[in-house]
Amino acid sequence: MSSNERTFTLTDNQSGSSWDLPVMHGSLGPDVIDVRKLYAETGCFTYDPGFTSTGSCESKITYIDGDEGVLLYRGYPIEQLAEHSDFMEVCYLLLYGNLPSGEQKVKFEHDITYHTMIHEQMQTFLRGFRRDAHPMAVMCGMVGALSAFYHDSQDISDPKHRMIASYRMIAKMPTIAALAFKYNLGQPYVYPKNKLRYAENFLHMMFSNPCEEYEMDPVLARAMDVILILHADHEQNASTSTVRLAGSSGANPFACISAGIASLWGPAHGGANEAVLKMLEEIGDKSNVDKFVAKAKDKNDPFRLMGFGHRVYKNFDPRSRVMRTQCHKVLDALGVHNEPLLEIALELEKIALEDDYFIEKKLYPNVDFYSGIIFKAMGIPTTMFTALFAVARTVGWIAQWNEMIEDPSQKIGRPRQLFTGAEQRDYVAVDKR
Repeated sequence: MSSNERTFTLTDNQSGSSWDLPVMHGSLGPDVIDVRKLYAETGCFTYDPGFTSTGSCESKITYIDGDEGVLLYRGYPIEQLAEHSDFMEVCYLLLYGNLPSGEQKVKFEHDITYHTMIHEQMQTFLRGFRRDAHPMAVMCGMVGALSAFYHDSQDISDPKHRMIASYRMIAKMPTIAALAFKYNLGQPYVYPKNKLRYAENFLHMMFSNPCEEYEMDPVLARAMDVILILHADHEQNASTSTVRLAGSSGANPFACISAGIASLWGPAHGGANEAVLKMLEEIGDKSNVDKFVAKAKDKNDPFRLMGFGHRVYKNFDPRSRVMRTQCHKVLDALGVHNEPLLEIALELEKIALEDDYFIEKKLYPNVDFYSGIIFKAMGIPTTMFTALFAVARTVGWIAQWNEMIEDPSQKIGRPRQLFTGAEQRDYVAVDKR
């Protein structure tokens, strides 16, 4: 971040007073007007619902250019990382700022692997949930409860404590997600295996059982690894901002990540791929696709196609191209093209890539569209979709939380408001109202 002589002049058209606001420059992206002293100098706040035009922090982790369809992790294009890297290497990159050496990567993977088990008493805690509890409800509770089981890594002023807590959450999140999945099914909990890599271990805990050895499909393992990479971080989105806001109060890291999970659970955020499957079920049959596409084009019809376009990416979602390749590899490996919902999805994809309406409005299939299809093909229920998202996003939350803790300019979050309620009034006794 840098600042030069450029300023932004704000003028009050009633009093004629003017104020020069400093303009700050990042390494990429638009310039930022520094309004930190605005209230002290002008007596006014800014008004920005959703903070869509407000920079809440300085960050070196993830950069997005929505107009050009660019997503960079620490400067590396997401397409390159998805093609050449693996999730553990990306975790190291997000946490430490650079790709690891061979020796660093081996040690990092070892350290994460040997933190994957959870305290046995957490299974007792789990049994307090109903069997049909939503996995995200279970994860919110279980992750928040980690602070009750791991007291030795909650001093956020200690870099070693932060590192241990970070490793624990990255390692234990797939274990907790798989535990919630098994509990919902009524199946026994499957322990992690240290010989397996991160994505492989996750699939093993999800789909194996004590009766027989789980046969790992390398195509599915690689697809899961790529899915984790693509969802690892996404700049200052709702859940990441929630983690930072919770962390700004000095809350322990487990509580902060639990808050992020709660935010991710919202259908406007992490539930988008689940909404895709619900849409496919509503369409019902491939023969109905044209009718529903027409409904989507009708401005007076409330029906909307889910999984097309993106709030941030105005051109195309760079993750969707990578996900599309993985999607078709998974479908080929599993041989499930004749599954009705997947047939509908593939027909929608074909129309969206060829129809002028979709092309002109840049309504391309996004990452949620393809991830929903992959999860469906792999036999993962829709209730688990957002839980898998949380597994991937944990490293991004942790990296952002660490960056916030180490930022000397960071303060406790305290947004302002435009108050439009009643002015001061006097209390009236109940018998006189």
